[in-house]
Amino acid sequence: MEPNDDLEIFLVATPGLESPLRAEAAEQGFAGAKIVPGGVTCRGNWPEVWRANLCLRGANKVLVRVGGFPAVHLAQLDKRARKFPWAEFLRPDVPIKVEATSRKSRIYHAGAARQRVEKAITETLGAPISNEAGVRVLLRIEKDLCTFSVDSSGDPLHKRGHKPAVAKAPMRETMAAMFLRECGFDGSEPILDPMCGSGTFVIEAAEIALGLRPGRSRSFAFEDLVSFDPDLWSSMRQQQSLIKPDVVFHGSDRNTGAIEASTKNAERAVVAEVTMFQTRSVSDIRPPSEAAGLVIVNPPYGTRIGDEKRLRSVYGSLGKSLQSRFKGWRVGIVTSNASLARSTRLPLLPPGPVVDHGGTKIRLYQTDVLT
Repeated sequence: MEPNDDLEIFLVATPGLESPLRAEAAEQGFAGAKIVPGGVTCRGNWPEVWRANLCLRGANKVLVRVGGFPAVHLAQLDKRARKFPWAEFLRPDVPIKVEATSRKSRIYHAGAARQRVEKAITETLGAPISNEAGVRVLLRIEKDLCTFSVDSSGDPLHKRGHKPAVAKAPMRETMAAMFLRECGFDGSEPILDPMCGSGTFVIEAAEIALGLRPGRSRSFAFEDLVSFDPDLWSSMRQQQSLIKPDVVFHGSDRNTGAIEASTKNAERAVVAEVTMFQTRSVSDIRPPSEAAGLVIVNPPYGTRIGDEKRLRSVYGSLGKSLQSRFKGWRVGIVTSNASLARSTRLPLLPPGPVVDHGGTKIRLYQTDVLT
């Protein structure tokens, strides 16, 4: 058996969204998916690494553990790094970037450790080192154990590759997909986002329903590794026939610019047929379909003083519209502020775990079916 047939694959999660990512990985058939600090590990060969990048909606990065050794001082790190089988996965003609971290180890200077590894790679393999390189080798030294991983993704995976128009403070696609999963969304029910911004929730929902893969429009760092097989990758990328959902995914926003951006983004993601966006304030929203579904919204949180009072009335009128017109629907609200969530006066269930959204701590507040 090739050593490459059983790699440890590490899926980097948004802090607080490890559990839905594990569920997604298990559902997609990744072997032995389990939660560990920082994400989810599973096992597989290189094509499984490519598939993870192509298919998983909730992973921020796909890292591959390629080996390691103990080292207690720099000379030992230097010697062992020169014997490490870099040529099994790195190409001599592709620039490399090395990043290092150190915790509770006698080699405490991460910068010096990084330099030793860079030197070992250039002198034994010949690959140039560059800060702009698309291929990253990550060295983690913990309790004197050096572990090497390769970042197989390149750009973070929330960059789906088909969405340039972005409203301010956007919800990342990876997070939106995991919040939809936490709300029990499986693609079969209508969605309404009444403050849709650049359309992330609506577009992710439409892609899930159509069976479109999140990584279909972009390239990845693994394409520059030794193990890459362009023919196999191209057959893997061929889209199977799309599922045609019999529901439409709706977004509205009072800002016309947001609606223009959403519409453009939906066209680029090739989901325009099953999405619909319109300019509307939250007090004017109506159920967009006979069938009940999910209202999911990421309203403004208000970080400046004096915002909260104004926002309280926005959340209040959102709650009023939902309570009076959306019987039979469920609601998911993503916000950083529990008292704003409560000012919707909706029958909220206990909130989900705290999720780190670029330093802001947010949570998902859900309701059961509204009666």
